[in-house]
Amino acid sequence: MYWILLAVASAIGLGFYDVMKKLSVRQNNVPIVLLLNTLFGTLLMSPVILISLSNGEWGLGNTVTGHLMIVLKAIIVLASWILGYFAIKHLPLTIQGPINASRPVMVLVGALLVFGERLNWVQWVGILLGFASLFFISRIGSREGISIKHDRWLWMAIGATILGAVSALYDKYLLSNPVFRPAEVQAWYSLYQFLIMAVIVFFLRRFSAVAQVRFKWKWSILGISLFLTAADLCYFYSLSLDGAMISVISMIRRGSVLVSFAFGVIALHEQNVKAKLLDLGILLLSLILLVIGS
Repeated sequence: MYWILLAVASAIGLGFYDVMKKLSVRQNNVPIVLLLNTLFGTLLMSPVILISLSNGEWGLGNTVTGHLMIVLKAIIVLASWILGYFAIKHLPLTIQGPINASRPVMVLVGALLVFGERLNWVQWVGILLGFASLFFISRIGSREGISIKHDRWLWMAIGATILGAVSALYDKYLLSNPVFRPAEVQAWYSLYQFLIMAVIVFFLRRFSAVAQVRFKWKWSILGISLFLTAADLCYFYSLSLDGAMISVISMIRRGSVLVSFAFGVIALHEQNVKAKLLDLGILLLSLILLVIGS
């Protein structure tokens, strides 16, 4: 069951990744932080591309189709990141974290619709509890002036979570094909993300006030890339192993919320902790039921 251990390692990495994101975007220029994140991620994975090119190969089956499929993944992930980075800048970690942690519920619903997976009653109860936790966290947010009807940052967090679920389903589809090797997928999609983000920042700086916010270097920006790269490597290799289940892996990875939630409470002194702990308990129960049902 090595794929489960890799999923746990990925979850821990993701927890610290969320903490680094929160520290990096506070009172900072979000597009530039994201651009640097994609740059560092590309540099960390560049040896994979360079080794492939030195052997006269382009990777991903040496086909244009293979690379276009990775470009599509880069677009999906980058769209999720853009929404998520703005959300984590403006929302408390103790609200954004549980919303993001509900992703396995959406992945399981997607697996039902896309891959035709059949769910048992335990999984259905888990899904209902997962959506109930989203409802409760929106009610808790209203105490802090965060309205699900009017707060765009809350909707960005939800949008980022939905796109993240789409990405997880697409990952399973890609890595079921032996042509797509985990390290190559991560290396090339990191490169394409950086190129796409560079174009976005170029146009934002020319035509939008969003990118005009003053940028300040923080070492936590480098931490984003380090923790994410480690978490993603564990994740991709977990998916590539025989018997790996995307629904279970996705649930385990959402355990990362425990790290970010604890940081929000202890270091950032966020409010309404008891109510949020209750909501987090409902969400964790949902994830446990989904694992048992799977």
